Amino acid sequence: MAVNLTPLHDRVIVKRIEEKETVKGGIIIPDSAKEKPQEGEVIAVGAGKREKGERIPLDVNVGDRVLFGKYSGSEIKIDGEELLILREEEILAKLGGAAKAAKK
Repeated sequence: MAVNLTPLHDRVIVKRIEEKETVKGGIIIPDSAKEKPQEGEVIAVGAGKREKGERIPLDVNVGDRVLFGKYSGSEIKIDGEELLILREEEILAKLGGAAKAAKK
């Protein structure tokens, strides 16, 4: 990413992972019929939120694959790239190593 973008506090910047254009039967799904993916890769994390004067680090790290809600976060576009800014609490789950390998 050309722009240095750092989220504040407990926010995370996620790049959506696009699904393939075709399914097993070879049917091509048009863009108008597709839903936006609810899976992404974390590309930047904030320092964490403060509670009682102490900073609490986030549970996700750069490079983690995460699942998030359909209407979560705020969409932004930087240098033609669509990104999503989420609060850590909007992330539903982290995909582990076995899930990452299965997706490739």
